[in-house]
This record gives sequence, C-alpha cells and structure tokens, in this order.
Amino acid sequence: HRESPCSDLLGESIAMQNVRQLIARAAPLPTSVLITGQSGTGKEVAARSIHSLSDRSDKRFVPVNCGAIPADMVESELFGHLKGAFTGAGRAREGLFLHAEGGTLFLDEIGELSYPLQSKLLRVLEDRCVRPVGSEREIPFNARFVFATNADLKKRAEGGTFRPDLFFRINVMAIHLPPLKDRENDVLSLAKFFIRELSHQL
Repeated sequence: HRESPCSDLLGESIAMQNVRQLIARAAPLPTSVLITGQSGTGKEVAARSIHSLSDRSDKRFVPVNCGAIPADMVESELFGHLKGAFTGAGRAREGLFLHAEGGTLFLDEIGELSYPLQSKLLRVLEDRCVRPVGSEREIPFNARFVFATNADLKKRAEGGTFRPDLFFRINVMAIHLPPLKDRENDVLSLAKFFIRELSHQL
C-alpha cells in the first residue's frame, strides 16, 4: 500500500526526503522538469509521481525511452506520420506527442536524441505544435514534459553534441536522484521492502 505517489520513492534518508519535497513543489507547476541520475535510481518512478500529484493525473502518462527506439523510427514514433509518408507507412499514425494530449509525456534518455531531432523537439517546446511526418499542417497539443537522463547534458551542450538552447528549455526545474551509496541507511529499508514483495509473490 502507498500513502501517496511520492511514497513509491522508498527511503527515509535526507537525500530522498529532499527529492520528495522537490517533486511535490514541481508537480503543480506547468513547467518542464529534468530528472537526472544513474540508471536504476528511479527516474521513471519520480516522473510518475510528478504526474500523479499534478492536475493532469486523470490523463495519460506516456513514457518514452528515446534510447530504445531505432534511430530511423524516432521521428515517426514521436511526431506521428501520414499514410504513405515513407516506405512501410501503410496507415496514418498519431504519434506519442499527440497521444499524451492533456497528460504528461516522459522522455527518458533524452540525451540519445540525434542533433536534428533535438532541433525539432525544441520547436515543439516553443510552439506547442506537432507536424506529423509527411504533413504540411501543424497540430496544436497540450502536454506536460518531463525529461530524464543519466548523461551530463550540460557538458554535452558545452561540447557541441547537445543543443544548448534545448538544454536551457528542458532544464527549467531539475531533480537529481542520488545513487544508493549517497542514501545513508536506505539499503536496509529497501531490502525489507523487496523481501516483503517477494514473499507476497512466492
């Protein structure tokens, strides 16, 4: 049983208490949020908590792992496409931006987007419109963006592999999830939780 969405982020260390406070502050705001941290620290759990505590909680939460989509399909997956827009496009597809209408779009591993797609994402963030592949018409939409990365985007922006203007756009509010080694005595509470969960399952 969870007392609140934030209680899915286990641990009573000062570091995790600070994370939950930041999530509670960020949730009611319309601004973009950038969640950073190593793989396995709970970035998607944090994003879901932001959505659940927001006024969009009755709408969709749409998670997208940018690093798991083949490079040649990312634009179609995100923006959608018209029938016949490219070889194999036998029917029109809405795209995940529009699928998240009214809700929250969580773009994980945002640092894996190619430079050209970074430019297109920047335009979406500025105009709040999507142009499906093969279309000349832009479609307005309303979704909240939460981003996540395990990369140092600031360093990448300084090095020229990530657009500095996009980094500025997505880094409106930042939440860093600490690794377990920085979370004091949370190891014990996590171990007890997983023992309980496995006991119920088995």
